Amino acid sequence: MTTPDPVLIKVPEQLVGRRIVLVAPRAGAGAAMALAIAESIEHLKPWMPWAQHVPSSESAETVIRRMQSDFILRRDLVFQIYAQGPQARSGQPAQLGELLGGSGLHRVDWDVRRFEIGYWLRASAQGHGYVSEAVQLLADMAFTQLRARRVEIRMDDRNLRSRAVAERCGFEFEGVLRCDGLGVDGESRDTRVYSRIARIKASAGM
Repeated sequence: MTTPDPVLIKVPEQLVGRRIVLVAPRAGAGAAMALAIAESIEHLKPWMPWAQHVPSSESAETVIRRMQSDFILRRDLVFQIYAQGPQARSGQPAQLGELLGGSGLHRVDWDVRRFEIGYWLRASAQGHGYVSEAVQLLADMAFTQLRARRVEIRMDDRNLRSRAVAERCGFEFEGVLRCDGLGVDGESRDTRVYSRIARIKASAGM
């Protein structure tokens, strides 16, 4: 079956977990994202090319609105990670607490139905399993609602914390791509690849 125009594919704009809520980009979230990045810049700088400088609220808002556009066009499915607010109750809309970081489905290939999960977390929220919860929410959504065939997690081979997340979430180590890219210092780096695979018929449609 022919893959429909991606803009017609239904993608949830909110995923509710046990302690977090994943929310598609929304105009107005730039200031909160700028604060989260500023708090965490030294943690992010070794791994994230986009986190080499502290953004202004205005520049972060520009990024948020571009993410929102890419989400609508189904080119890149970014989500912000929020703590669940104290008012969240079963059967009620999830209340949003503090912005904890970001995750999403990247390098989207709708024909193959292949996605890559990326993630980052503000420094004060690390060590509580929030990223693992976000990855599980995204993987479950990808394999069920988006009928993914393959979901990957890739990282710099030196990033031990990111490797631990992939392994905790049941992703299988496939190998290391030697000199696959450049680090933030401009030097060549090796990329470590993990994946989960759905055993579905190739002719399955969206």
